[in-house]
Amino acid sequence: MTALRPLRATAYSAAVARLRGTFVVVALFSAAVNVLMLTGPMFMLQVYDRVLSSGSVPTLQALYLMVVVLFVFLGVYDFLRSRIMSRAAYRLDQEISDEAYAVWLRAALADLPMLNRPLSDLAIVRGFLSSPVVLGFFDLPWIPIYVAVCFFVHPWLGWLTVAGLGVVLVLALLNQFTTRKHTAKAMQMDGAESFFVEQSRRTAEAVLPMGMRRGVAARWSQMHRDGLATAQVGGDRGQGYTAASKAFRLLLQSSLLGLGGYLALQQQITAGMIVATSIIAGRALAPVDQVIGQWATVVRAREAHRRLRETFAAAPVPRPTVDLPPAKGHLGVAGVSKYVPGDRARERAPILDGVTFGLEPGDALGVIGPSASGKSTLARILVGATLPDEGSVRLDGATLDQWSEDALGSQIGYLPQRLELLTGTVRDNIARFDPEAADEEVIKAARLAGVHEMILQLPDGYATQMTTDAGPFSGGQLQRIGLARAVYGGPRYVVMDEPNSNLDAAGDDALSQAILALREAGSTVVVMAHRPSAIAAVNKVMVLHGGRVAEFGARDEILQKSLRPRAVPTSSETA
Repeated sequence: MTALRPLRATAYSAAVARLRGTFVVVALFSAAVNVLMLTGPMFMLQVYDRVLSSGSVPTLQALYLMVVVLFVFLGVYDFLRSRIMSRAAYRLDQEISDEAYAVWLRAALADLPMLNRPLSDLAIVRGFLSSPVVLGFFDLPWIPIYVAVCFFVHPWLGWLTVAGLGVVLVLALLNQFTTRKHTAKAMQMDGAESFFVEQSRRTAEAVLPMGMRRGVAARWSQMHRDGLATAQVGGDRGQGYTAASKAFRLLLQSSLLGLGGYLALQQQITAGMIVATSIIAGRALAPVDQVIGQWATVVRAREAHRRLRETFAAAPVPRPTVDLPPAKGHLGVAGVSKYVPGDRARERAPILDGVTFGLEPGDALGVIGPSASGKSTLARILVGATLPDEGSVRLDGATLDQWSEDALGSQIGYLPQRLELLTGTVRDNIARFDPEAADEEVIKAARLAGVHEMILQLPDGYATQMTTDAGPFSGGQLQRIGLARAVYGGPRYVVMDEPNSNLDAAGDDALSQAILALREAGSTVVVMAHRPSAIAAVNKVMVLHGGRVAEFGARDEILQKSLRPRAVPTSSETA
């Protein structure tokens, strides 16, 4: 089974940990910003209590000049902390995006949940770190300082500020408690909907001709409505708490003005202190109000962060590898078993059951058998696309996970049954998107697959763009381009799953010639086949029945056994 990481240090958690120094710097700039935020209230206090009473214009000018300088510093520090957080978000993306993409690809091979989309989650976290709401969290620790200033002016004003702050915090906690469940569920439903939409588009060629559009659209519409309804419930509650918090904040400022006016009438504070205290109290509540107003963003970022931690923690642990010598093609399969996925291990039915065989360089094995006999599963296991539950696959004596991905990839050619080429040029796909691929190697692979002349007939030849809908290519052309990709670089080990399912007679001949050329070059070839033409060039045959090896040996000997009158197979079983 695939080893899974516990929730410990991963590439993502390490990248987040490296941001701690950035957070410290932003916290220092936030300290300067919050101290400078007292400039306005203090200026008004001096104007009301000193300038107006003295009538001194020079004093007003000096105070104003000082305020201009302080506000310039305030703007610079606020700009710097925003810029630093923006750069931190960019750096996090740069450090982890490649690994997130690799984790996303590997998840398809490790039976991991496909609804978690690390690249989308990373974009959410990046957007949160570069948004103004994150600065509100850096301002929250300064609330006690503003409250202390209110107490310094007058204890009654301080206690009123504390009471108001308590109400706002209660509203914030209620907001989190009542919207957290709905917001998290809405995000999960949105992921499921996106996955279903992607599936629908990929299978449109079957959905539309068979009249499935209405049913599929109805299913999507139901998923969409359910997701919107769930999000709307959380959104309505969050908007209510946001509006209540904003209204209460305005009420609190008016209450502070009223209480300050009463204290001024009692000659316990000055008129300047009334306005200054109102501004300071408003500033104390501003970070809380900012966080509440953007609570949906906060929840989305928190959920995305949680999913990223879980996704990276569940990613298969890469085993240490060494630089092994180039493969020669000795293939050993020992006791390979694969079971139907399920929670009850003892009750799972086997897809493959104790498959064992060996091949030498230059051998070509044709694997035949009825549908659901495990041929495609075996093909995926042979190239490491999935791991066996029991047993091992060894190339030149080393299990596949002892090779590094790049080293093993250059030794393997694989033509899957469900072939889908990537968006790019024909050359890019044949060359496996290798930026250093030589043109002569690409053409050599195309000639080996018998597709060179066909490519030259395309509008732009090897530069013809392949789109997601396959463009002008037929199924047979795509399969032959896939074959060229499989044999590119002269791999020592090639696995083909139903390589001629879409080929005509010319394509069958080209396939046979390619297998013979690979054998002559010393490559080991395994072909999963239903049609007899696919195994015309092999020298060994293995028959699978119910996931078990029924026959294995020389091609002619095995085929003669299969054609005996006592067990005459159908045309499909002959393959």
